Amino acid sequence: MERAIIHINVADFAVAVERVLDRRLDGRPVIIAPQGAARATVYDMSEEAFQAGVRKQMPLGRALRRCRDAKVLPPRSHRYAQAMDRMLRSALPSSPLIEPGDRDGHLFVDVTGSSRLLGPPVDVAWRLGRRILEDLNLTPIWSLATSKLVAKTASRLVKPLGEYIVDPGDEAAFLAPLPLFLLPGIERGDLARLNDFNISRVFQANQLTADQMQALFGDRGHFIRDRLQGIDPSPVRPVGQSPPRVVQIKEFGNDTNDRFRMERCLYRLVEAAGRKLRQQALAARRIGMVIEHTDGVRRIRQTAAKPATADDFALFSHARRVLDLAWTRRTRLRRITLICDRLIDPPAQRPLFVAERRRAEKQNHLMASIDRIRHRFGTDALVVGRTLAA
Repeated sequence: MERAIIHINVADFAVAVERVLDRRLDGRPVIIAPQGAARATVYDMSEEAFQAGVRKQMPLGRALRRCRDAKVLPPRSHRYAQAMDRMLRSALPSSPLIEPGDRDGHLFVDVTGSSRLLGPPVDVAWRLGRRILEDLNLTPIWSLATSKLVAKTASRLVKPLGEYIVDPGDEAAFLAPLPLFLLPGIERGDLARLNDFNISRVFQANQLTADQMQALFGDRGHFIRDRLQGIDPSPVRPVGQSPPRVVQIKEFGNDTNDRFRMERCLYRLVEAAGRKLRQQALAARRIGMVIEHTDGVRRIRQTAAKPATADDFALFSHARRVLDLAWTRRTRLRRITLICDRLIDPPAQRPLFVAERRRAEKQNHLMASIDRIRHRFGTDALVVGRTLAA
């Protein structure tokens, strides 16, 4: 039986929720960002602000220089969470397999095999979009395809408003003319490497053989090749199922408060977590840590990773910051647990400035080379100096 996956997306979700509550914001550029913070960055923006050059995670000062007449509002996470809960309740009559995003206006709904009960999947998608409009006064984009990958790509084509249906068997033809950056799971490093060969479209990348993809990307070659052809067997998780995460634990044989030893062990944990993330083609948006002291006291701290990352060096930078937040006592440590969650497809948007782009490309090439060498010769074929005494 062909799968039928609906992707629902309310474009610029935070702004859309704010506009429902304040109609004076309609039609004018809006930026959602913390106010009064020295290093505030853009959380979300309206289509008008986007057209003016504003992007997510851009420093607020730079965003206001690009869009001087924008209305700036503080993020109200509780409002967006309430709106997501109502969207989820609107979708529940359609399927028990519903995978919501993290307060971002996205829903995957699996309606495979429900035609005899609910009618054709196209009708289910249309009714679901209509129901969300009536319940929340939000107008969603919706797309229908045989996989989450193709459905999400299709909804990106019709943003900020519209609908798209990809018939079974048409996945490869649908993806062929598209630019590579539209495909979820294709990372910036992948784009940079293909760009070195003047490859920017899916049909161009599909001309590479399996051996050539393996030479370029190592283990990721098979994954990327499947993505380019629209192959994505990942399931839609049932409502209430815990989201995936990567957890690494280190328990010390002898309790310690040696800072250098802790950082060496922490980097080992980060390497293992980063390897798992890259194998699954995922990136973490949040890095958390649990430390347990000799006297039984536990401390839990976390930080957001912006942008989401699976890079060892970026993960270690975040993890060390979390360690500083959690480790405030002189008592020895017995166990440390590293948690990478809020996993998403790696962001494919390339940095705006040439210097940042080159630095990111160099970093991605380095990680890809390390992964290839370790896959071929073993995990200990390459060892980072700080881990030698771990």
